[in-house]
Amino acid sequence: MVAGKATGGSANAAEKVLRTLDALPDNPRLGDLAKATDLPKSTVHRILQTMVSEGFVALDESSGHYSPGPRLLGLAGRTFSHADTSAGAEPMLRRLQEQTGATVHLAVLSGDEAVYVRKVESNKPYRMVSRIGMAIPLHCTGIGKAILAGMSDAEIRAYAKRTGLVRRTPNTVTEAGRLVADVEAIRERGWATDLEENEVGIVCVGAGVRDHTGAVTAALSVSQLKSDQAGVPPDELGPLVAQAAAEISTAFGAP
Repeated sequence: MVAGKATGGSANAAEKVLRTLDALPDNPRLGDLAKATDLPKSTVHRILQTMVSEGFVALDESSGHYSPGPRLLGLAGRTFSHADTSAGAEPMLRRLQEQTGATVHLAVLSGDEAVYVRKVESNKPYRMVSRIGMAIPLHCTGIGKAILAGMSDAEIRAYAKRTGLVRRTPNTVTEAGRLVADVEAIRERGWATDLEENEVGIVCVGAGVRDHTGAVTAALSVSQLKSDQAGVPPDELGPLVAQAAAEISTAFGAP
């Protein structure tokens, strides 16, 4: 326990919530959170229940692990968009948008989904319906498949079993073996594609972003209409997106 910090019994309600949120990323299990916060397990459980119901925390029922939820990640994203990010991802995201003219997204992994934390609008006459804080599936999006590429084949198959690989369009991959094969091609290529797999008429190219531990915990993508005659072909977008992802990874402290 940090010197000077109130003990579990004397901490007020706000401090207990903040202490739980602060410890959550490194302590996904209830017991570990209770130890890290020096709070009774029952107290932490009540706090987590409330935050899960409000979307600030996500619970993986199969493992019992807690993680930051879409509302918390959305809040972080809105804060990120107003902060001075010259030392982070912002310069690369804006450069990528200028290179392509298309919409650029940055999303982070949250449970079995990815959540948008940054969006740089295109200069096209059309707009994507995406928004900061919006959760998207992993198996049928450029960002999501780029994140899956950082997982093992066993983890991908477990993800497929948990989620059922819901079909979003006629192009959605809904069979675990094919998804594993597609992800292997992404690893070799260095970037992922979404060819109308999540939304009809929308194509995306994504690449994974590594954090300070080297794990792929985020990804970025470029999205455009398939019908956009001025759009950049996926084979040309791929290296640009992969380069931007590598630079952002470096900015995030990746080894």
